[in-house]
Amino acid sequence: MSLSIRDQLPGTITSISPGEATAMVDVHLTGGQDLTAAVAPSAVEELGLAEGTSVNALVTATHIRRATSPVEDARPLRNRLPGTITGIATGGPMASVKIAVDGGAVTAAVTRDATTDLDLSPGDPVVALVEATEVALTTA
Repeated sequence: MSLSIRDQLPGTITSISPGEATAMVDVHLTGGQDLTAAVAPSAVEELGLAEGTSVNALVTATHIRRATSPVEDARPLRNRLPGTITGIATGGPMASVKIAVDGGAVTAAVTRDATTDLDLSPGDPVVALVEATEVALTTA
């Protein structure tokens, strides 16, 4: 399946917590990090998701936030992927910030002003932050 979503991280489901409106699916990524996706219970059934299922976690670039210093408490942003900026591409009012994380890479779409205000540069350590509701899953 071809997708326009650039940020695709492979992993394996470690647990599923069912709920009436949302199931919380924990995924251990190939790079060693853990990620949680909030998905519809019907998606769990339709995709045949279960512990041990290989999946790809998908996140659009506009849903990736980045922190340049440690994040002590951002509970809604339970997904925190430490990494290093490998490149910044600017054009018009927006910029793409490529972040290498263990086992892969993600790209965050940010305003060009944010790259200047935060003084972002290749080689800088950052943490990619993603809300669980912004993570989609496909079976691998």
